[in-house]
Amino acid sequence: MAERSDLCVIIPTYNNASTLPAVIEETLKYCKNIIVVNDGSTDNTEELLNGLTSKIQLISYPVNKGKGYALSRAFSYAHLEEYRYAITLDSDGQHYPDDIPGFIKTNEANPGAVIVGSRQLRQKHMPKKNTFANRFSNFWFTVHTLKRLPDTQTGYRLYPLYRISNMRLVTSRYETELEILVRLAWKNVPIIPLPVKVFYAPEGERITHFRKGRDFLRISLLNTIFTFLAIIYGYPSMLLRTWYKRF
Repeated sequence: MAERSDLCVIIPTYNNASTLPAVIEETLKYCKNIIVVNDGSTDNTEELLNGLTSKIQLISYPVNKGKGYALSRAFSYAHLEEYRYAITLDSDGQHYPDDIPGFIKTNEANPGAVIVGSRQLRQKHMPKKNTFANRFSNFWFTVHTLKRLPDTQTGYRLYPLYRISNMRLVTSRYETELEILVRLAWKNVPIIPLPVKVFYAPEGERITHFRKGRDFLRISLLNTIFTFLAIIYGYPSMLLRTWYKRF
């Protein structure tokens, strides 16, 4: 597969020094345009990344501001660098970079669509709380957009950057990925699920920065706001865009 000069891979990271180098090296096999966002890591991530500056484009700042903020910074940077598409993947080793060609192939067949990785959620070491959280998120996504997706929580996605370049995000942490998905759905941007592999380390070896109470509360609050906005804006917007398309 030929190298795509209009596409980059974005890897936000926070204290994942043990897995990040391998993720970067594996990703380089499929895409040479990598943007890593060091979201205020306090381990030796900065030292590792400084040794990889010949292979990656680096965004770094000293204080952790959340995954959503990191993605927002990367999207803005990628847009200025004139990339049209960005694949996002996590730095904790959950995502397999060898799924990148699948994203690219699906993008070539559907150039304006968001491609959303769809994980197999019933597998070894899969935390039960993750299955519940995904079902919870899928349900509310359908309520807000009248569309169904098998996995609305995955961070493994391909975004057409020109679809989100003018989007002012109101969230900054884990809920940002939900915000983007819902707002794109309201614009009738096609959203296509793509089966991807996922690796879950055994309990005790897994590193997660999801704060159960605070982050779940943020997501629940966002769902409440979106329920109201769907009625006054989301549903009418989707209806009008569908109606105009017919003429």
